[in-house]
Amino acid sequence: MNIPFPSNELERVIRLSEYDLDYSDLESQFKDLTKLAAKVAGTEISLINLIDSFTQWSVSTHGIPALQMPREDSVCTYTIMGEESFEIRDLTRDERFNNKFYVTDDPNLTYYWGIPLKDEKGFNLGALCVMDKHAKDLSPEKVELLKIIADEIVNRLKILLTIQQLKTKMNDMSQNNKRVAHDIRGPLGGIIGLAQVIKEQGNENSLEEVLEFIHLIQKSGKSLLELADDILSENFQEPQKVKINPHTELNLELLKGKLLDMYGVQAKQKEVNLSISLNQEHGHLPFNKNKMLQVIGNLISNAIKFTSSGGDVSVNLDLEEVDEKKNLSVVVRDTGKGLSQEQINQILDGNAKSMNGTGGETGFGFGLPLVKHLVESMQGKMSIKSVQGQYSQFEITLPA
Repeated sequence: MNIPFPSNELERVIRLSEYDLDYSDLESQFKDLTKLAAKVAGTEISLINLIDSFTQWSVSTHGIPALQMPREDSVCTYTIMGEESFEIRDLTRDERFNNKFYVTDDPNLTYYWGIPLKDEKGFNLGALCVMDKHAKDLSPEKVELLKIIADEIVNRLKILLTIQQLKTKMNDMSQNNKRVAHDIRGPLGGIIGLAQVIKEQGNENSLEEVLEFIHLIQKSGKSLLELADDILSENFQEPQKVKINPHTELNLELLKGKLLDMYGVQAKQKEVNLSISLNQEHGHLPFNKNKMLQVIGNLISNAIKFTSSGGDVSVNLDLEEVDEKKNLSVVVRDTGKGLSQEQINQILDGNAKSMNGTGGETGFGFGLPLVKHLVESMQGKMSIKSVQGQYSQFEITLPA
C-alpha cells in the first residue's frame, strides 16, 4: 500500500527540526490539553502526535501510555495531508487500518478523529486526535472546541520555539563575552608585564612620580584581568561542575540516555540490538543541545530501518575540544544491507532516493536529506563508509 506524504515533506520536516524538540520531554507541556480534548470529544483516548521523517511521536497522551510508531502505521499520517479534520468512523472496515495492531489488539480502536497542527508558516507538524473503541458522533460545537484546542497546542509549540531562540541568543551573547574576555587577556597581560618592568627600572632610577603612575596602571590592569578571568571561568566554576540547563545543554551521558529512551523502542520492535558507547573521559562536559537529537535520531532510525532482525546498530559518541572549541563526534554503524558508492554519492549530494527497509518499512526518502541539511546548516561534516551486504557507517562532526 502506498503511504501518502505532503508535497512539501522535506520542507515540513526541516521546519519541525527548527523547533528542536525533545519528544521524550513534552508530556507536562500538553497533558492538560490532551485530557481536555478527550473530555470534549467524549472519547477514551486522545493524543498529540508529532511526525518526523520516520516516526510518529505521541508527545502527550490521555487514556493510553506514551507510545511511538512508524509513521506508515499511523492514521495521523493521513491527517497531515489535509487542511481540515479527518474522521474514520470504523477503522475495522477501512482497509488502510483494519490490520493495524491498535485495531486488531488492545486497545481495539474503532473510531478516529484528527486535525492537523498547522504552524504559522503553514506546515503540518503533526496532529491532535481522539479515538475510542466505539463509534462517536461529534457535534459541530465539539469539533469547533477541538479546533481551538489544536490552535492552543500550536501556540504552545510557538512559545517553546521562541524560548529556545531566546536561550540560543543568550548563549551566543555569553560566548561572545567569553571571546571578548579572551581577546583582552593577552594585551592586558602584556601591559601588566611591561608596567612591572618599568616599575623595576624606575626603582633603580628613583622616579617616584612615574612609579606611582605605573602602579595605578598595574592595579587597573589587574582588575580588568580578574574580570576577564571571571567571565572565562563562569564565576570560577570548573567545566565539570557547571550545572547543565536541560533546555539548552546536554552532555554525553545525558545524550546517551535520551537516545536509548527514544530509539530503544524502535530497535526492540524490530529485534535489532542497539548499543551506545561514549568517551567516559568527556562524559560530563556540557555542550549545546541545538538540534543534536534531530540529527543523531534520524541516523539511528535510518540504521534500524535498514538492519535485519538480529542485526546490530552501534553508536559512538565523543566530545573533542580543539582551540577552545568543542566538536561532537558521532559514529552510527549498522550491520544492514549496505550502500553502493552511487548511493553514497547521492546521499552526500542531497539526492538520496526512497528505499524500503529490511522489514518492509515504507521509505519516504527524507531522513538522510534532513540530516545533510542540518549538518550543513550547523557547519558540520558528514562522511559515509559502506560495504554492500555487510555494513554502513555514518560519521558526523558538529560544532557543539
